[in-house]
Amino acid sequence: MEDLATEYLPYITEIGLRLVSAILILIAGWFMGNWAKKRVTSFERVDGTLRDFLGGLVKYTILAVALITVLAQFGVQTASLLAVLGAAGLAIGLALQGTLSNVAAGVMMLFLRPFSVGDYITAGNIAGTVKSLHLFTTELATPDNVFISAPNSEIWNSEIYNYSRNLHRRLDVECGIGYAEDINKAFKIYQNVVDKEERLIRTEEKEPKIMVSSLGDSSVNVTARVWILTSDYWQVKWDLTKAIKEELDKAGINIPFPTRTIEYAGGEPVKVAAKKKS
Repeated sequence: MEDLATEYLPYITEIGLRLVSAILILIAGWFMGNWAKKRVTSFERVDGTLRDFLGGLVKYTILAVALITVLAQFGVQTASLLAVLGAAGLAIGLALQGTLSNVAAGVMMLFLRPFSVGDYITAGNIAGTVKSLHLFTTELATPDNVFISAPNSEIWNSEIYNYSRNLHRRLDVECGIGYAEDINKAFKIYQNVVDKEERLIRTEEKEPKIMVSSLGDSSVNVTARVWILTSDYWQVKWDLTKAIKEELDKAGINIPFPTRTIEYAGGEPVKVAAKKKS
């Protein structure tokens, strides 16, 4: 027994040391992973969704390195293991390429930030206010509060129009007046309405303008072009449209309905032959 103990003592000691080393590596990996995750998620300048994603990625990367190091302690050929895991990952990736494309699109949107939570966007046939952004889907709500869950890849692969990102927006309020009406009188009415609106931005580059925007089939279309805060867009649009209509009515300026003038050849109406009944 003493001879056996003497013979196997070095092996037992080596295995014991490897076990202790492996446990210490796993414990160190666990604490380092949690510490790194907390550090990443503490960055206030980074979006919350992106912080959580990066924090989890860093944590599990550290744990994976620790696990591979432990396996190497016991003589496991990690190169072969990594090759097997890589092949399995490739097979899974090919099977789930549609899902993974959503993940890739989600990661790209998290990094590039074409929009933020609370922005109103349109992307392809999708339009709404962004409620949350996940790795697989983006959740939105329409103006009448209908829930939309859109795949990230569908949004990322479309042109994204963000109506909330810029601080200022241009607003055109158009109204048609009759061809017989006094255009200069209509301009003064428009100008008076615009001058009374306090929510407009009045700078050298964004000074309100009154113009004839087009000559329609039955009306001269006069437009007030103004700049406002993006948050005031709809309310100012509604208020200006109402005020211009009321002031034009008070001044007796006609806002015509669409009309059509028909001329007959030779001054006589063209007679259409009646269809014979079969």
